Amino acid sequence: MHKGRLFVISGPSGAGKGTICKEILENENIRLSVSMTTREPRAGEMHGVNYFFVNEEEFKRIIEERGFLEYAQVYGNYYGTPKMEVMDMMNDGIDVVLEIDIQGALQIKEAYPEAVFIFILPPSMAELRKRITGRGSETEESLERRLGETLKEISYIDKYDYCVINGELKEAVDRVAAIIMAEHSRVSEDVYKIIERYKEEI
Repeated sequence: MHKGRLFVISGPSGAGKGTICKEILENENIRLSVSMTTREPRAGEMHGVNYFFVNEEEFKRIIEERGFLEYAQVYGNYYGTPKMEVMDMMNDGIDVVLEIDIQGALQIKEAYPEAVFIFILPPSMAELRKRITGRGSETEESLERRLGETLKEISYIDKYDYCVINGELKEAVDRVAAIIMAEHSRVSEDVYKIIERYKEEI
């Protein structure tokens, strides 16, 4: 059984990374990593499904034990990616997808450089503006701030292995699926194990 791979997917708000991840997860051998947080559960959220909900003392204990691939404090609450859960799934031959922001991705690149990093781009800034405006949740001022933030995020694209432009959703999903398939064809320890088996069969 081959070991699963870790795929880190990032991109600006409105690029469609969440929708792409949802489509990719239709494959039974791919799972989304469940984050841990100190915030209170919202209505309908379940422990171990939406998040692992813990108190701050527990979260800080895991930080001290280096138990996160990445973590951050946002608006007074901690969020992090538990290392053990991700490693266990990969050891079981399951691919793990992390949909995460740029800063979290850079932390993971340092902690686990073997991960595969995919950046999702909108087809244009005009289309991105249209998508964000369509949500109806932004003022003109916050929209301009968000678009400025997007340009900053895009400047980190050289830290990623792949870039997928999400113009047509199906094409973008197919491209990400192709990346996942290609990564399993890399020359790796798994391939050398197969070669050793060939030698034994001679």
